[in-house]
Amino acid sequence: MNILISGIHGFVGSNLTTYFKQHHTIYGLDIVFPDKDGVTRTFSWENLEQIPNVDTIIHLAGKAHDTKNTSLPEEYFRINVGLTKVIFDQFLKSDASKFIYFSSVKAVADSVKNDVLTENDTPNPKTPYGQSKLEAEEYILSRKLPEGKKVYILRPAMIHGPGNKGNLNLLYKFVAKGIPYPLGAFSNQRSFMSIGNLNFIIEQLIQKDIQSGIFQVADSEPLSTNEIIDLIATSMDKKPSIWNIPVGLIQMAARLGDILPLPLNSEKVKKLTENYIVSNKKIVGSIGASLPISAKEGMKSTLNSFKG
Repeated sequence: MNILISGIHGFVGSNLTTYFKQHHTIYGLDIVFPDKDGVTRTFSWENLEQIPNVDTIIHLAGKAHDTKNTSLPEEYFRINVGLTKVIFDQFLKSDASKFIYFSSVKAVADSVKNDVLTENDTPNPKTPYGQSKLEAEEYILSRKLPEGKKVYILRPAMIHGPGNKGNLNLLYKFVAKGIPYPLGAFSNQRSFMSIGNLNFIIEQLIQKDIQSGIFQVADSEPLSTNEIIDLIATSMDKKPSIWNIPVGLIQMAARLGDILPLPLNSEKVKKLTENYIVSNKKIVGSIGASLPISAKEGMKSTLNSFKG
């Protein structure tokens, strides 16, 4: 099968290439063009018309969420919406039968207060990143889909795996330095998406006759930050060091950190301790198969990849 992957040199694109290269012909679409093992050729966005016929288009390219808030809001819309319009219009006039768009759970909600996030929740994103992802979804859904074509809009929880450079990597370095984790008194649950399970889901969508739709993708079990700290320490053959400082003291220190340049502030504490559980029941039911990797095993695999 012939597959086109936009943003092929990114974290997810690289992992998908490694997974698919043995059984599929892979083409890339990106702003850089180095040779890549398993990729027949990478095209530029200016040369879309030169891309050979493919069976499936996987659209990954976009502007990721800037947690430091240094990006201009219009950048998210120019890239995340603009590129989606270009590649989806190309899909509509091409011979490709399936289009897989990587959106985000942030297109729905920036925080989940009490319940589990499902596809039935009304989207209400608060950040330019989430708003741009939702606008891209709306553009895809506004276009008439020709007979024989299918579209899958995926909203993944935080994806992790080999090559991951996000918050997990920062936590790993934190533990590696022997610094005690001070937020052990908080009890939270968060959903993650291991790259192994994500690869499996994409393969199922490509191979099976699954109805078009919007799907949240996440591992089947959530993990707490305390559990992740424990897994990180175990991967280093260390004993986890977790301090159960009273919540009130932490919140007081965080408010002080909002004013002074301290290691913790309210935003960091929220990111590390909030609940964000994502239901994957719809995608699991649609592909008709359980995910092959547990949340803990997927996390262990990612953490082991950091050792290099």
